[in-house]
Amino acid sequence: MIRKAEYADLTTIKKITEACTQHLIDQNIFQWNLNYPSLAVFKKDIEEDALYVYLNKEKIVGCIMFSEEKDPLYNTVNWLTPDGQNLYIHRLAVHPKYQKLGIARQLMDFAENFAQHSQMKSIRLDTFSQNPRNIRFYKARGYNYRGDIYFVNQSKHPFHCFEKQIKRI
Repeated sequence: MIRKAEYADLTTIKKITEACTQHLIDQNIFQWNLNYPSLAVFKKDIEEDALYVYLNKEKIVGCIMFSEEKDPLYNTVNWLTPDGQNLYIHRLAVHPKYQKLGIARQLMDFAENFAQHSQMKSIRLDTFSQNPRNIRFYKARGYNYRGDIYFVNQSKHPFHCFEKQIKRI
């Protein structure tokens, strides 16, 4: 089940992303760190009604954030569609113990269905260039590589930007 995140979920969400961070570091993928994603970032996501959680038997095991707010870093990317009516996905995470069960796919399906029903033109996101599993995941879902951005507080390596056009219903 997927539902909007609540303030009471903050500690659990942070623990999930900390577990994901460590899991990635164990694979020499330095995508997230102690500073990001922060509790303050998730609190802001909840305040903006932009964060959703995935429950497995009433236990939160994953999350996804999406909104129409465009990060200024994205202004340098050559997107497929003009700005406006685009959904931006951030902070997709599934606890390592629950990975490879299709939960990330279900969270992405949820976001894509939201975009389609909201008459969005496209979905945009970024993923770490040193995370081949994520890159394969998004490409398999029909996302097109559009360029790179850098989050200097996270890594010296770029983050690949992807976009998928949404078919109108």
